[in-house]
Amino acid sequence: MQLQHAWEHNLLDLATEALHLHDEQPKAALTFEETLLENAYGYCESVTAVNSRSFHLASGLLPADKRRAARALYAFCRTSDDIVDRMEGDESARLAQWRMRATREHPPADDLVAVAWADARLRYGIPLRYAEQLIEGVARDFDQTRYATFDDLTEYCYGVASTVGLMSMHIIGFSGPEAIPYAIKLGVALQMTNILRDVGADWRIGRVYLPQDELAAHGLSEDDLAAGVVTERWRSFMRFQVERNRRLYAEAMPGIRMLNRDGRFAIGAAADLYRGILSAIEANDYDVFSRRAYVGKWGKVRMLPGIWWRSRQS
Repeated sequence: MQLQHAWEHNLLDLATEALHLHDEQPKAALTFEETLLENAYGYCESVTAVNSRSFHLASGLLPADKRRAARALYAFCRTSDDIVDRMEGDESARLAQWRMRATREHPPADDLVAVAWADARLRYGIPLRYAEQLIEGVARDFDQTRYATFDDLTEYCYGVASTVGLMSMHIIGFSGPEAIPYAIKLGVALQMTNILRDVGADWRIGRVYLPQDELAAHGLSEDDLAAGVVTERWRSFMRFQVERNRRLYAEAMPGIRMLNRDGRFAIGAAADLYRGILSAIEANDYDVFSRRAYVGKWGKVRMLPGIWWRSRQS
């Protein structure tokens, strides 16, 4: 994959750092009691089912062992994110405590998410630094609520989303380092879809992830976000955002061929189901202030045969 932008090189450096650290660390043995593991993975299954229908559906397309590891990964990410979003008490201290538990090889038995995540991480050789980068990524919300440029924003997207894709690759299996830039770009695409969908919700809690220079270039300011009115300037801005987001997906999708065959359908489904949110945003006339764009249950079901067919061609 030819890297086209400076931000891609920067993010690849972060991923490469994680891999190098992983190669230098001694490999730990799995020592969890089986009943505890069943309970821990079962709990992560319920966390996934309740919090993300799309991820639950996509991960359900994996073989059983990889499915439960993917859902442990989701529960780890969900727990990290929820601590930041709760906004009650000392979230920074709580996140630091969670980081200690979530990065231990032998977490306390009463923390079921940490137990399942530790087992999945060790079982599939997931670099610990990716998990640390994710926690550092979500922690940015404590201090940074604005991003000057898209390049600045991509580093945030790497921390909270590309790391998830990189960890998922280790669960699924992949051909080699050449797959890494595709996983990074897919993570940026997925997080940008989140950002575009959640403009109104993020504004209400004081966060603006949209690049400030691109808002200004379209004649928009935060007063327009506060007003929450769809204007021609807003439509022009959102058309630009959606077009770039679709391009990121298109550039990332060849990386699916570099995954083990038993995981291609699941990752293709996760990407395409999320990409479908962009069409829902358009169908809502770019009203992301008062309406939440989503792909309904039957819309997802209708998409799956085509996704399956494309996954078999790679």
